Amino acid sequence: MRLLRSTDLALRVLMRLAVSGGTTPTTRDVAAAMEVPYTHAAKVVAELQHMGLLAARRGRGGGLALTEKGRTASVGAVVRAFEGDGDVVDCEGATPCPLSSGCRLRGALRQAQEAFFASLDPITVADIVTNPTGPLLLGISVRV
Repeated sequence: MRLLRSTDLALRVLMRLAVSGGTTPTTRDVAAAMEVPYTHAAKVVAELQHMGLLAARRGRGGGLALTEKGRTASVGAVVRAFEGDGDVVDCEGATPCPLSSGCRLRGALRQAQEAFFASLDPITVADIVTNPTGPLLLGISVRV
C-alpha cells in the first residue's frame, strides 16, 4: 500500500511538531523544512487542526503547536483519517470489473489493508519521534 502525499506530510508535520521544544513554527516554516509547497502544507495543517491534533495561531507570535491529543494520537488513526476507508482497488469504478461477482481478491486485499492499519494502531506520534528520529528532525528544523 502506498500512502497519499497528504498522509505522509501529515505524519511528518506531527513528528516535526512533537520535537519542537516549545517553539511554534509557522506553516511556511514547516513547508520549507519538509520541502513541500506551502498550499499543500496549509491543507494538511488545516485538517490536522480540525482533527484536534494541532493548534494554530495566526499573526505575530503565532504558529503551530502539537496538542496532547496529537502527541498521543494513534498513527493508524491518522493514516485512516487521511487515506479514508475505501477499498485498495476500485472494483465498481467507471469500468466495473467483470470478476466482481465471484472474486475473492477484493476480500483478501481488504483484509490486508485492515492488517496494515491494525499494525499502526498501537503506535503513537510520541513513539515515532524517539531516538534516533527526534534528533534528526531537529537537524531538519535548523534549515528553517
